[in-house]
Amino acid sequence: MGNGFALAISITLLPNTTVPLIACGCDDNRVTLYVENEQHQIVKVQTLTGHEDWVRGLEFALSDSGSIFLASCAQDHFIRLWRISPRRGDDVLIVPKAVSELQEEEDIRVKERLFAVIDNDEEKSTFAVTIEAILSGHEGWIYGVHWQPAVYTDGKRHQPMCLISASMDKTAVLWRPDLESGIWLDEVRVGEVGGNTLGFYGCQFSPSGHSFLAHGYQGAFHLWHKSQKTNFWEPGPTVGGHFDEVQDIDWDPEGGEFLVSVSLDETTRLHAPWVRAGLETNWHEIARPQVHGYGVTCLAMTGRYRFVSGADEKVLRAFRAPKNFVENLTRISTVDTKHVLERMADIAEGASVPALGLSNKAVFSSEDAVENKDLEIQPHPNEQYPELYFKPVQLSEPPTEENLLQNTLWPEEQKLYGHGYEVFAVASSHDGKVIASACKASKAENAAVLLWDTSSWRQLDQLLSHQLTVTQIAFARNDKHLLTVSRDRTWTLYKKGETDSESMFVKVAYSDKHTGIHSRIIWTCAWSHDSCFFITGSRDKKAVLWKVTDTNSDSCLGPVKACLPFHEAEDSVTAVSMAPLLTPTGQ
Repeated sequence: MGNGFALAISITLLPNTTVPLIACGCDDNRVTLYVENEQHQIVKVQTLTGHEDWVRGLEFALSDSGSIFLASCAQDHFIRLWRISPRRGDDVLIVPKAVSELQEEEDIRVKERLFAVIDNDEEKSTFAVTIEAILSGHEGWIYGVHWQPAVYTDGKRHQPMCLISASMDKTAVLWRPDLESGIWLDEVRVGEVGGNTLGFYGCQFSPSGHSFLAHGYQGAFHLWHKSQKTNFWEPGPTVGGHFDEVQDIDWDPEGGEFLVSVSLDETTRLHAPWVRAGLETNWHEIARPQVHGYGVTCLAMTGRYRFVSGADEKVLRAFRAPKNFVENLTRISTVDTKHVLERMADIAEGASVPALGLSNKAVFSSEDAVENKDLEIQPHPNEQYPELYFKPVQLSEPPTEENLLQNTLWPEEQKLYGHGYEVFAVASSHDGKVIASACKASKAENAAVLLWDTSSWRQLDQLLSHQLTVTQIAFARNDKHLLTVSRDRTWTLYKKGETDSESMFVKVAYSDKHTGIHSRIIWTCAWSHDSCFFITGSRDKKAVLWKVTDTNSDSCLGPVKACLPFHEAEDSVTAVSMAPLLTPTGQ
């Protein structure tokens, strides 16, 4: 292939032989055919020209007539179908004529490209390559093309002449030849509308041919099934998830009915069970509350339908579930939300992100009065085209990618300013009344932990102790203690003030290089069910259990003492958690 790159490849066996045929699509806009010769070497036999840009996809199919069909797609927005047919006897010797030389009774013959192979029995076979059709219908680069799999009935093989293609124009097209004329036509066209996606990067048929799948740049799957009742292709639920590192997770605090996760893919995603009568319960992504412009690094649930997240920015953002999400959660996961809906008369129906914005603005139904106009999206006076606003959807199954992007956002109810660098950690008290946050820091003044009141979003206090970034914050189960761990290899324990004159939390214990046990950065911490123990995990592979006693020592550890021996893992300890209750055996 010289100095070029092969961008697509497909392999098959030539009909009635054991000789493999390899097709390579390259960045020279050509499809090159290779076969294995009698010396078991791979040699080039033909070069197929016609595409005007890089070839991105190739696939062979053996037709019922014994010919091989090769589908190729390229960045020139076209699909080309090539027929590779065996030639025997006098067919090989036919010399093509110019149109002016044809007699009235002679047909115009398509130009053929011939090549010969020798099988193991030293029998020579000749094949001809002709262009069968050129399919035009996409408006963007075509990245994938696949044939419907062959069907076997009573031991007989049948290859349906049906093709699926996926393109950057956000569409997947089903192609099939017309029964009367034989002309290839686009029978079905499906895809995305709106959103900030980049189109489809590939597609695939199901073995039965009754479903097909397309996937996008950000890893999302799109599935369509052919309805047996209506004969239409309808979208269906698929598996999904983040496409970059997950940075934090938190459970629904009232019963663990769902899980929320944040990632460097700049999204916050909500996962819940899909409950169906008589069928197995599966977990799916049912909402995407936040689609941000920065990687989201931390998360804290302040209630079943509220959370605070931090990203690679100096701002904390607080979100509240819209009415449409609560209704859909009831239908998909059978969560009892009747009492919640009764109190949601003044809550937004959904949310949308304005153009060039990072904040989810509330969208209210026409019946609801908007008390806070700042929460509503205001159109720009020079706006020429309407925005793709939120549209309420009634879901009884997990939403498609299109709905996840546009119709499952949560309104942002508050921004919290106070940190000087990117937010790195956030935690909520178990009663949901206080949250604590910390940012990246290389100095003590920037390593402060800020406390916030979730009812007024007012800053309550500032806790100073660490020298470098606080990596995790954890409230005790009874909310009487607050624990922080840091890159400076130490932890700090705060106790809630008992009188109004005291600070909200007072430092009662901390570790240093002599008492801390850990010799590397402490990544994680967690409290026991009874708030009497906490555990810390570090890059030094140690997980150390500490007990909070009623008596103070003379050292900086105060009422805390280590429970030795500590656990040593095989690698860095990056996450720990302790069960919220004891097992039935009391362990």
